[in-house]
Amino acid sequence: MLKKIRVSLEIIFFLLITLLFLDISGLLHTYFAIFAEIQFVPALLARNLVILVLLLLLTWLFGRIYCSVICPLGVYQDIVSYIARRIKPRKKRRYTYSKAKTVLRVVLLVIFIAALIAGIALIPALLDPYAAYGRLVTELAGPVYTFINNLFAGIAAKQESYLFTDSEIWTKGVITLATAIITLGGVGYLAWRSGRTYCNTLCPVGTLLGFISRYAFFRVRIDESTCNKCGKCARNCKASCIDFRQHTIDYSRCVSCFDCISSCPDNSITFTTKRIIKKEPATITGIAPDAQASRRNFLATTLVMAATAVEMTAQQKKRSMIDIPAEYKESRKRTTPISPPGSEGHAHLNQHCTACLLCVAQCPVKILRPSVNEYGWMSVMQPVMSYEKGYCLTHCTVCSDVCPTDAIRKITPADKTRIAVGHALYVRDNCIVVKDDVNCDGCWRICPTEAITRVTRDGGQPAPETDINSDEYLKQRLVPSVDNEKCIGCGACEYICPARPLAAIYVEGNAAHHQLH
Repeated sequence: MLKKIRVSLEIIFFLLITLLFLDISGLLHTYFAIFAEIQFVPALLARNLVILVLLLLLTWLFGRIYCSVICPLGVYQDIVSYIARRIKPRKKRRYTYSKAKTVLRVVLLVIFIAALIAGIALIPALLDPYAAYGRLVTELAGPVYTFINNLFAGIAAKQESYLFTDSEIWTKGVITLATAIITLGGVGYLAWRSGRTYCNTLCPVGTLLGFISRYAFFRVRIDESTCNKCGKCARNCKASCIDFRQHTIDYSRCVSCFDCISSCPDNSITFTTKRIIKKEPATITGIAPDAQASRRNFLATTLVMAATAVEMTAQQKKRSMIDIPAEYKESRKRTTPISPPGSEGHAHLNQHCTACLLCVAQCPVKILRPSVNEYGWMSVMQPVMSYEKGYCLTHCTVCSDVCPTDAIRKITPADKTRIAVGHALYVRDNCIVVKDDVNCDGCWRICPTEAITRVTRDGGQPAPETDINSDEYLKQRLVPSVDNEKCIGCGACEYICPARPLAAIYVEGNAAHHQLH
């Protein structure tokens, strides 16, 4: 029964966390964002003491339930090992007891903690199991899921139904794609070969919780008086932590999966609070005492789900006098990269982000992508803004709503219109008004904060807009003038600019975001 409860819960957690990364509508975060927030490393970086205390208390009570139920990378390993045990020949399906790699585990934990303290974001990003799984889903499963969704959207559209929303398929970055492939292959290989090797050797979260689970209130215990040393428990232990010959269990590696309990033919293994003491045979009557009856305790896990989100609405783009050219616009190398609104700037983002890519996957206009070396090589894969595909909508707060680590702090649409993540710069020589002697008012019309005004090409003030369609008005050649006291760096001007190959107006990031007056 305990195993059935555990499997049911891990399936629910696994599916909901996976769908949070794949969700095209963004609706799931309104109700199930808590499933991302209760991951250990995101809660640690967000300094969410309530979640951390609950996870540590859960571990102290029941052992490493977090690893077997809540952690999505742990469930991924269970899926791989389950498939492997069904495919492998019978003799190769068996797990065997192995000694813990204590030195390696402690060294990786120390490196992980030191990197967190020093602000070296790359190491926590690579070692955090939640972030690793997030990259795996976003980069590998995401395009496939979107392709299938688009097929259904096309079929539904022919039936005049709009139940499905068409979405763009795109790869977020070469580095993140390569990291996801390595994660899929490396962790999958270890799980295929020997179960939870990654959790009990490389994962710092598993090591930390393992120290606490040594003293768990409820533990899996072996009754020596009834055990016949058949070894079935050890052969089914994917953590390789049961030495059935000595009747011992390494609780620092036990993930409380309860496979051993369900496999024991003599009911000699129980999940209980009391230490089982071996009873000596009676010497007067010569009759051995009755076997101790096994006791099973039901595991109850209560989750509180509370999330609020702003439902997205489509924003109509302002029309310009000209059409956007079909030619590809080159991305400009910025002196200072643009971090998402709510991140407060590079320093805060780098210290808290684990590069799980949830914000990148859920960005509705696809302007967030994993960084390559914009922030430096020790912060690769963290989100950076780029305006080739769109611009940052002033009413959209999706990235701050979904971030589980507080790297992008929650903001409201009203806050967003006052946060300057960057500032626009005008490059006169690139402007088509100057180069091609044509009219263009795209950046002026689309600017949501009225930070762009216009002056004549020679620097004078334009004629009054008595009739913007009159010949006299249209003969004027007007170019943009940027007021950086009003600019928030949303990138609308850069996105709409028709100049090619480089836009005539573009955004430079602010290293530290500031509030506009």
